Amino acid sequence: MITALFTYILLGLALSLTPGAMTVQMVKQALRNGFLSGWFVGLGGMTIDLTLITLIYYGFSHFLTHPIVETVMWLVGFVFLLILGIDSLKESNTPVDFSGTAPKKSLVKAFTSGFFIAISPANIVFWIGIFGPLLVSSLSNNHGPHFGIVAIGILLGILIHDIGLMSVIHYTRRFLNQTIMKWVSIIAAVLLIGFSIYFGYEFVTQLLTYL
Repeated sequence: MITALFTYILLGLALSLTPGAMTVQMVKQALRNGFLSGWFVGLGGMTIDLTLITLIYYGFSHFLTHPIVETVMWLVGFVFLLILGIDSLKESNTPVDFSGTAPKKSLVKAFTSGFFIAISPANIVFWIGIFGPLLVSSLSNNHGPHFGIVAIGILLGILIHDIGLMSVIHYTRRFLNQTIMKWVSIIAAVLLIGFSIYFGYEFVTQLLTYL
């Protein structure tokens, strides 16, 4: 059991290394507002991951991949990523307090940003296409690892990645200056808006299939 758990922790850790909008937002929040803000972005995303695992367990895979559901999710992702990108541009002109004495930014807002970034057909297809069969097979294979072991291992791997990444960012931010932070926010804005455009393109493509 311990070997199986360790194996799936490594799997979750490896697959969470893939860069994307979530990583961009986590890094930006950690650099500007500290460890907790960046980590709460990741926790918001993990909430969706856990929800998807639960839905896969109860057989809702077909619902999650329904064309109408996918279309709505692309639209939600497009709007929210665009908002995050614009906010990042605005933040680029806001000085960063590196002393650590400034009041923490809203952790609820950070959590919400990660939550909505994770609501996308890309994330859903990722879980269903890669983890879905793995989790489902664990239910039907009496000799394989239990569903809970697979799910916990994968989520722990993602959690370890998030905490490790945020720790590195948190302890290196003290060596940065306002100019670097300004460009970090601008680059993050460009990337987030770029992801937003991609989501918007997918939304329009899906929408055209209904016409």
